[in-house]
Amino acid sequence: MSNKTGEENLKAKERTFRKSEIQILEKIKKSLDRLNEKMEVIIELQKRQEPRNIPEQLPDALDVMTLLSLPDHLRKTAITICKLGRATADEVAEQTKRARAVESAYLNQLVLMGYLKKERVGRKAYFYVEKEENKK
Repeated sequence: MSNKTGEENLKAKERTFRKSEIQILEKIKKSLDRLNEKMEVIIELQKRQEPRNIPEQLPDALDVMTLLSLPDHLRKTAITICKLGRATADEVAEQTKRARAVESAYLNQLVLMGYLKKERVGRKAYFYVEKEENKK
């Protein structure tokens, strides 16, 4: 009899264990369903969001593929110069919300890479993208 009671106890424990497994799986499924709903909302919001503010007419020296090949920090500076046309490090820093010294370093790096030109007027240095018609 004790053997039969032991088997019954074991079967009862297995049933309880299976029930708790099912409960855990149900909780996981509910959590995943909530996450799916949230992801769908985020995707819808992104679809409605306006695209990034990249100038439509990029100079040939800074075409889309060139911009994408640049590291993020230089890309932000290059796009800002494209928007402004011709600007000092102060003006670029004002737009990017970074320090003037940081922008100056990035602008000079873009000059060394051949993407920008630099022109000094008095004490100020102006950076710009050389237009194709000016290169000839």
